[in-house]
Amino acid sequence: MLPKVLLRCVFRCLAVTCVTAVGFRPGYASPADSETPVDLRQAVHSGVELERSHNWLDAIEHYEKSVKSFPDSRELEYGLRRAKIHFGIERRYSDTSFLKTMLVMSPREAMSLFEEVSTKVQSSYVDSLSATSYVAHGTESLYLSLSEQRFLDRNVSARYVPQVSRVRRQLRDEFWNRPISHRDGSRDTINQVCQLMQSQLGISATPVILEYVFGGCNSLDDYSSCLTPGRLNDLYGNIEGQFVGLGIEMKSEAGKGLLLVNVIPDSPAAEAGLLAGEHIVKVDGTDCRQLTTEEAAGLLQGLEGSRAALEIFNSMNNRTRKVTVGRRAVTVKSVPVIRMLDREAGIGYVQLTSFQKTSAQEMDAALTQLRQQGMRSLVWDVRGNPGGLLTTAVEILDRFIGEGVLVSTRGRTSDQNFSYSAHRPGTWDMPLVLLVDGDSASASEIVAGAVRDHRRGTIVGRKSFGKWSVQSIFPISGDSGLRLTTAKFYSPHGHTYGKIGIAPDVAVAAPKQHRTYFRAPTDVSLEGDADVEQALEVLRRQTAAR
Repeated sequence: MLPKVLLRCVFRCLAVTCVTAVGFRPGYASPADSETPVDLRQAVHSGVELERSHNWLDAIEHYEKSVKSFPDSRELEYGLRRAKIHFGIERRYSDTSFLKTMLVMSPREAMSLFEEVSTKVQSSYVDSLSATSYVAHGTESLYLSLSEQRFLDRNVSARYVPQVSRVRRQLRDEFWNRPISHRDGSRDTINQVCQLMQSQLGISATPVILEYVFGGCNSLDDYSSCLTPGRLNDLYGNIEGQFVGLGIEMKSEAGKGLLLVNVIPDSPAAEAGLLAGEHIVKVDGTDCRQLTTEEAAGLLQGLEGSRAALEIFNSMNNRTRKVTVGRRAVTVKSVPVIRMLDREAGIGYVQLTSFQKTSAQEMDAALTQLRQQGMRSLVWDVRGNPGGLLTTAVEILDRFIGEGVLVSTRGRTSDQNFSYSAHRPGTWDMPLVLLVDGDSASASEIVAGAVRDHRRGTIVGRKSFGKWSVQSIFPISGDSGLRLTTAKFYSPHGHTYGKIGIAPDVAVAAPKQHRTYFRAPTDVSLEGDADVEQALEVLRRQTAAR
């Protein structure tokens, strides 16, 4: 099966739509929005304290913010890396699909999976990678997993626990950066580690090998990872824009429950009256105030037609209520907001929250609707848009640019080298303003790059995220998947802005209070939005000049 080509900064668990992924999280306050640390020592101390309490997501956010303030600190960089790895381990061992389909593999099947993944990485990843580095990162993941309670509870009996610290030191000293000098070296090293874990801690080979499967991918970039069957299905649902569930985005908050980051319009949750900002504290009678997001997701998932009994706490009125919500297919709109901003000047507005399979058709419908209302110029909002399908980004751009290259991709292998060009028929020729911010990533940046190079419009807002790479999704054994960066993309003039981002033509200061963009409700207010006000000024000025 051919891989799906994806450009997206982060994916969510769409069966319940959990906002849990590492990196920036559209729809939730990004690290840049909170207070910036001013003291390196305090930044390191605060990060370590968050790690000690196993608040991995909070630790990641703290370290991401701190690294921006102290970019030369190796302590902060490794703290961030450590927190991300711990988060991944905790996430796996809270993932039902991992526990029921991958952890039950035989050692032979697990080793076959490792070799399948490592071979695909060596042949298709955008940069060359040594086997020594790949295996070393697997060893690191196993080392850290031996301090993760969920891993220990599942794999180590109580009588072996006193020996864990000694075995971790042995693992670090003897195996961490062991050179891999021949084709079978990876297998030999992993087999030796398996023997050590079995003899000293009674751990079977499969969970050890799986840490090398998942941990090896830690040697890649932030956008590459091995996917459990559940994660792979969630990602495909994200691409399709449809899934079965309640229709919520949530994030676990220790002691408080599951924060509803957003409630998707026209979903069962919206129809039941759930509101963003509320907390789910019980699911079918099970208290979830101390559960991870993954554990809670397992409680909330279910077959279409089934129902979930929820207990909801609203901190605004300090009241708790009980609701029953059915599960059904939910369609997620990628164009949730369409409106005329200024009827007299003919200025329309479209918000695009992702580049999924249906986005081009949704965009066509939105533009037709606005034209019927007198639109003569457009504000196109991709703030908070993390990306999506490469082909969809090209398809939508083709609506606005008449000719020339829209984007090109370049990878290590020739099948990753493409150039996409515009086709003049169907082009909308009107003044355009593109709104971007620090959470506009990947496919959104393809749009910004083409608008910039073709001088097709004015970019307003803040510098974009800086993810200029292409991911391909490869199905692998055990119904799991591999999300792998296979190419970088380039603007029409051949520029790439990885880790840099595209600066706007008209810069607008970031709002003091972070605004939630992802899956925004259709009645979202744009009044007082400084970016929109600046866009209106630009278009009114252009209209007057014409």
